[in-house]
Amino acid sequence: MRRINFGFIVISLLTLACNSNKKNKIVDSTIGKELSIQSRIENNIYKIDENGKNDSIATTLESRMEALNVPGVSITVFDNNEILWSKGYGKKNKETGENVNKSTLFQAASISKPVASVAAFKLIEKNRFSLNENVNSKLDRWQVPDNQFTRIEKVTPRRIMSHTSGLSTSGFQGYNKKDSIPTLLEIVQGSDITNSEPVRVVQKPGESELYSGGGMEVLQMLMEDVTGEAFPQLLNTLILDPTGMENSSFAYPLPERLDSLTANGYDENGKVVEGGYHIYPEKAAAGLWTNPTDLALFMIALGKSYRGEDNSLLSQESARTMMTRVPGAGGIGIGIDGEGEAFRFRHTGGNAGFVCYAVSFANKGRGLVIMTNSDNAFPLVHEIVRTISKEYNWPAMWMRE
Repeated sequence: MRRINFGFIVISLLTLACNSNKKNKIVDSTIGKELSIQSRIENNIYKIDENGKNDSIATTLESRMEALNVPGVSITVFDNNEILWSKGYGKKNKETGENVNKSTLFQAASISKPVASVAAFKLIEKNRFSLNENVNSKLDRWQVPDNQFTRIEKVTPRRIMSHTSGLSTSGFQGYNKKDSIPTLLEIVQGSDITNSEPVRVVQKPGESELYSGGGMEVLQMLMEDVTGEAFPQLLNTLILDPTGMENSSFAYPLPERLDSLTANGYDENGKVVEGGYHIYPEKAAAGLWTNPTDLALFMIALGKSYRGEDNSLLSQESARTMMTRVPGAGGIGIGIDGEGEAFRFRHTGGNAGFVCYAVSFANKGRGLVIMTNSDNAFPLVHEIVRTISKEYNWPAMWMRE
């Protein structure tokens, strides 16, 4: 009996070892395939002209970064709800010579908006406010001033997130670290220390699209007022922690463990932004620090909600509402493009010294995130996106391609 058991154990161990070797070979093969694809991407970047056509001669990513004066780039690619690879290129800090790696943090700029919008939808699911109610019914610290444009139609969360609220202030400049930093109340109502206009209704709500970072600040105030929580902590609770975005934050100053990971931003002449980067107290509109890996986790989670695979981030109903086109505008809280298998959700971002892009195919759980520390990077981002979509044989991923 003992011999039989011993033999059985030996056979089992050999079988396990065999299976383990097979798994290791599969993993090694997958890693090798992705490294090969990375290499082809890095060495087959084509300049895109003003008409959207590729140059006939391929060049390297490094060469295009140098030609466009882009110090650093970080890329994450994902498919089937899994991150395939993440890699950094170039310098996060030209002055010290520090390199970009996959942990380097960049300002997400306007990609803060879809993250904030998902948090707003989570509060809507909790019945803290509704998608179509007048925001003034729940705002405590300040009210959107009524005028001739608001006599009948009102500013609502739906209209804010779809940029059809009629609110002003398209974007924000940020503040030097030496500046006095305004509060949220000072930002929306206006003050002597703000460098942006007061947030006001400048056209009839619901009439047409008018991009408004100011509207997102009204939404931020609404979220804080109904919960009694500061926005950075609220977003940690609602989005960042549940999604596993461990190296992301809306807080300023940043947590100590993240502060050393930040990249410096650089202007169109390659000059560092004074102080390394600007501070954006307009958190919902532009205040997120993150990296492509963390943002990819967010895009994957939102796609799962859309497809009904996992509703821990949002219900399928909420995610599908976000990705339903508003007449004359985009989605509610996020941009949308394409149809069928090419239907995708995306957002761009641009703060002083930073340009980034995130996109995912809504029906497939695949896409990419690119973050850079240069005002010059928009053409390069387009070129990288086109190369990646070609290498993976994916539909076009750029806006309106």
